[in-house]
Amino acid sequence: MSEPILECVPNFSEGRDLEVIARITARIEAVDGVKLLNVDPGRDTNRTVVTFVGPPGAVVEAAFQAAKAAAELIDMRKHHGAHPRFGATDVLPLVPVSGVTMDEAAKLARSLGKRIGEELGVSVYCYEYAASCEERRNLATVRAGEYEGLAEKMARPDWKPDFGPGTLNERSGATAVGARDFLVAYNVNLNTTSTRRANAIAYDVREKGRAKREGGKPTGRVLVDEHGQTIWEPGTLEAVKAIGWFIEEYGIAQISMNLTNIERTPVHVAFDEVCEKAEARGIRVTGSELVGLIPLKAILDAGRYFLRKQQRSLGVPDRELIKIAVKSLGLDDLRPFDPEEKIIEYAMARGESRRSLVDLSVRGFAEETASESVAPGGGSVSALLGALAASLGAMVANLSAHKRGWDDRWEEFSDWAVKGTRCRQDLLALVDADTEAFNGIMKAMGLPKDTDEEKAVRAGAVESATKRAIEVPLAVMRASLAAIEIAKAMAEKGNPNSASDAGVGALAGRSAVLGAFLNVRTNCSGLSDKEFAEKALTEGGELAARAERLEAEVMELVG
Repeated sequence: MSEPILECVPNFSEGRDLEVIARITARIEAVDGVKLLNVDPGRDTNRTVVTFVGPPGAVVEAAFQAAKAAAELIDMRKHHGAHPRFGATDVLPLVPVSGVTMDEAAKLARSLGKRIGEELGVSVYCYEYAASCEERRNLATVRAGEYEGLAEKMARPDWKPDFGPGTLNERSGATAVGARDFLVAYNVNLNTTSTRRANAIAYDVREKGRAKREGGKPTGRVLVDEHGQTIWEPGTLEAVKAIGWFIEEYGIAQISMNLTNIERTPVHVAFDEVCEKAEARGIRVTGSELVGLIPLKAILDAGRYFLRKQQRSLGVPDRELIKIAVKSLGLDDLRPFDPEEKIIEYAMARGESRRSLVDLSVRGFAEETASESVAPGGGSVSALLGALAASLGAMVANLSAHKRGWDDRWEEFSDWAVKGTRCRQDLLALVDADTEAFNGIMKAMGLPKDTDEEKAVRAGAVESATKRAIEVPLAVMRASLAAIEIAKAMAEKGNPNSASDAGVGALAGRSAVLGAFLNVRTNCSGLSDKEFAEKALTEGGELAARAERLEAEVMELVG
């Protein structure tokens, strides 16, 4: 079961006074267990988006402390900015990352809202999954009228706050507290200064679209249905909210979008759609920017999308996919794009003291293996050999995809390169998994064994750890065999100038399979569960035999 991790992405109505921002974020960092991932202030929006993660209880406490600081430091009576807002802590969404359900996040959001209302005297509206009624799910509806219209809005019975005072706190305004899915805040840059034209493009693409007008003319009367409700013409992108604005800091207009479901509308799809709609209006997109963080998968998917459009191989390392995505989306148009800061998985890993074996240099790995410690040993080295075999297969596939005269075969070789890349990633993960499995056995063997009960617990732990130490090298064998199969395909079909590389891949893959089988056999000898051991040995023997046959076939092909 994964460790419960909750993300919080509060937006504070201050983007110019860096001391105020620092004092708010200091309150967040002071809570044990919370990791501050990103602070993204905007001068023209006069707004700062903060991202932090941690265990649910710690995150909720940090969120409250940040809201408390904002109430002390920000005066909404003096606030002006380009972004819609109605409070010092404007929005406070909780986002489940792992081990937390949306229902649990919604309950936490409501308890947080209650505490903010009672202890800080700030009116709270709950939205999205934490909403008290359907009319309050949409943040834009909750925040309609902004700070300036808040007193009048709160006076209406249907807009009584969920928590806190029913009259306006003039200094702090109101706060929207919610639970929502992962949202990507994404702005597309235009070569115009016209907010009106930017808004027209935003209405073209956003899911809500624009109000339908008589005769289809911008100046026509807004049409309503039989109930007097505005008739809307939907935009082209699902799960997208968008407005146009002018950013004085950069001297350009932008389409500011919230992508509320990046599975339905990924970043690259939103970007291309805005490009198309902008071009139709005589406007050019110059780039884009991310506000806050984005999942790694979204960036990798964008990289693959743009490579596919170029008819280039998709089986390249993650860093190349990220580079292609950044350049294609123009994410470095306004400022440098740092993946370590903007990609959530990288930001979460930043600063961790533990280093994995695969993060070592080649020299470092060799020296670690040669040291007096018993791990890493043959199992990790076998997994690394398999990863190198897969890398060679992917390399030959990539070179073949770019071979002059083979343009019509790029997708065939791209598919092989993708297989090689996936195989390499699996095997690299197994480099550390093998050492962890060995350490698991050592830990189990170190358990006390003075009483009969302790002996039984120790024996069970050793048995379980030993099975894990068999499963890992079996996984190495399967993945390494797949690497040899890729090498064979490249020896048969790939660029003939790289045939010897395919041959080396096959040799490395065979050694990986046979090396991992040694670990399987060694660990099976000490297993009490003979049925498990027999099954593992049978599969391992078949994989080893298949690897030796494949390697011989590749050697014959490369001659």
